[in-house]
Formats: sequence, C-alpha cells, structure tokens
Amino acid sequence: MTARILVIEDTEDNRRILRDLLTHAGFTLIEAGDGERGVALALAETPDLILMDMQLPVIDGYEAARRIRAAPALARTPIVAVTSYALSGDEAKARAAGCDAYVAKPFSPRQLLAKVRELLDETPGPDHERRRHATP
Repeated sequence: MTARILVIEDTEDNRRILRDLLTHAGFTLIEAGDGERGVALALAETPDLILMDMQLPVIDGYEAARRIRAAPALARTPIVAVTSYALSGDEAKARAAGCDAYVAKPFSPRQLLAKVRELLDETPGPDHERRRHATP
C-alpha cells in the first residue's frame, strides 16, 4: 500500500512543488490550504504522515498540530513542520506543539524526501511492514 501524505500548506506554488516531488516518489497526496481544513482532513483520512506549514490561515500550524495530536487515531502520525520560520526557538515551538521534525524553507527536495522516508519507515501501523519493504 502506498503511503498517504497530507500536505497542509496555504501557498499553491509550495503545494505544487511538494505534489510534484512526492507523487513522483510514489506517494499519494491529500492537500489542504488552511489549518482548519487540514485538521478535518487528518481526522477523516488518517494519513501516514503530515507535512505542515506553520503560518496558515484560519488556524496556524501550531494549533493544527495540537488538535491533530489530541486525536487518538493520529497520536503517532508523524508531523513535519515545513516552514519559513527559522528563528531561534521556532523548532522547539513546533516540537512542543506536536511536530516530530522541522524543515526550514527553502528546503532541499532530496533532504525532505529522505526525512519523509525515514519517518514513514519508523511509523508503526497496520501496513508498517509493507511500507518498510516497499520502495516508493
């Protein structure tokens, strides 16, 4: 089974870059343009991994991450903060909100893809063994 990644990003150009990168690597994408829609999709779709911008309309990425973490079905779903916030303390703030990793924009596509694969490989779940041995 192909890993499903939820991208919560308000900028269409950034979503397109992530869409191109991740679909080319064999992942299935779900997309949201604001934090509230992202939380709703996370709850409805239970993705294998979430890429979350922190600067989002409606509710920001920090609040969205907290809400996602509060859902038992998503408590162990990896959340990666992908953000232009790169000041001292921003990574700690993202991790405190429930993010498992932090990637600053602009990012290296190769490094982001490596981080996604690393986190998916470590994620337990019903199709974990299948994902571990599949090459997206």
